[in-house]
Amino acid sequence: MRIDVVSIFPEYLAALDLSLIGKARQDGLLDLRVHDLRDFTTDRHRTVDDTPYGGGAGMVMKPEPWAQALASVGGEEGAGDGSGDGGRPVLIVPSPAGAVFTQAMAYELAEEKHLVFACGRYEGIDERVLEWAGERFDVRPVSLGDYVLNGGEVAVLAMVEAVGRLVPGVVGNPESLVEESHSDGLLEYPVYTKPSSWREREVPEILLSGNHGKIAQWRRGQQLQRTAARRPDLLEKIDAGTLSKADKAELAALGYEVAGDRILPRR
Repeated sequence: MRIDVVSIFPEYLAALDLSLIGKARQDGLLDLRVHDLRDFTTDRHRTVDDTPYGGGAGMVMKPEPWAQALASVGGEEGAGDGSGDGGRPVLIVPSPAGAVFTQAMAYELAEEKHLVFACGRYEGIDERVLEWAGERFDVRPVSLGDYVLNGGEVAVLAMVEAVGRLVPGVVGNPESLVEESHSDGLLEYPVYTKPSSWREREVPEILLSGNHGKIAQWRRGQQLQRTAARRPDLLEKIDAGTLSKADKAELAALGYEVAGDRILPRR
């Protein structure tokens, strides 16, 4: 997979040289390139922003440097995705006005061959850039959540890690991708390690039993309990048709009922 990131603070993305993503870059699993937007300006001050039309606070990022940068990383007609097959790159623009980033979206993006991230700053990027880019990229404004950051770099760090770790070979044990939060729509069960007794707190006895069937059942119950307590909104998105009898019994004990293919709080 090729990933390009454009920012006025390329040093902000230095964390992408660390940990599993950094190793994946070294091993050639991820072709990840960071670009300085100011390299695509033409004035001696390397200006990337100007005052907004219509008035208002803050500054807006100028369109031409962005057009030049995006064209350079793969947005010109025929440039394709860098793989030679003529596909369109996906342009991800972090924005509080975008669709919320989810694990499902991470899986979807991990199937793409070329992702481009545009890190906006100030009041955002001139809207015409997104319109222009739509002729060359699949443009996707994306939000990490209902809050505002100073710029897109933090969001890009999160998204690149979430997507990059799903690329085959990046995570050493692929089974760990299956048994984690959101992989099946639920939050992950609690985990423990040695020693079995620590500061007068004991590891749940079931985990020491060696009975893998009962351990799996306990962990599933813990997932349901934790999701109901912390993210009950996720339960409404689960297909009730996939639930076992044990799942339904656990949900009933938690105050939920199955109505058709939905899980609803009991009235």
